Amino acid sequence: MYSNFVNSVYEIEGEYKFTLSWSHYLVLMRIKNPVTLEFVGLKPDASYSESKLESAIIGKLQDFLLELGKGFLFEARQKRFSFDEDNYYVDLVLYNRLLQCYVLVDLKVDKLTHQDLGQMQMYVNYYDRYVKQDFEKPTIGILLCKEKKDTLVKLTLPEDANIYASAYELYLPDKKLLQAKVKEWVNEFENAR
Repeated sequence: MYSNFVNSVYEIEGEYKFTLSWSHYLVLMRIKNPVTLEFVGLKPDASYSESKLESAIIGKLQDFLLELGKGFLFEARQKRFSFDEDNYYVDLVLYNRLLQCYVLVDLKVDKLTHQDLGQMQMYVNYYDRYVKQDFEKPTIGILLCKEKKDTLVKLTLPEDANIYASAYELYLPDKKLLQAKVKEWVNEFENAR
């Protein structure tokens, strides 16, 4: 992968070569969906809390960062920030050195709600206004949830929001389902061109 930060144009090489604007590059680089958390060792039928999921991820942090993609660095767990005498906690604060931006991760063990999206919007706004430096790109928010509905995300967030929701799976699906998903993704990619 080659990135030219001066012109904010990105060329991605592989079987295909194409050039993207910064906003399109962010969309392409957004977190995998679903993220497979098999390495954390939780059983899919077991009951677990957000803090147990978070502890399992922290215990296997290297694997988690590699699963997200390239350039991710760990900064904090349960990062607290305060305003108007209230405290707020971001589950995981990461930094992506390739994108030059903060990446905030919030974990949800149930289905995604519009309240979760609004909460993440607040976290992203706070980081953009009070934490990020002038040379850094806008903060990205990622909600990892057990279940998400794309329509809810699209209707809740503005089109230019830097917030992404991704379902996670504790184990890879069976081979037939995985093959069907790959075919679906190839068709989506070819139809988008």
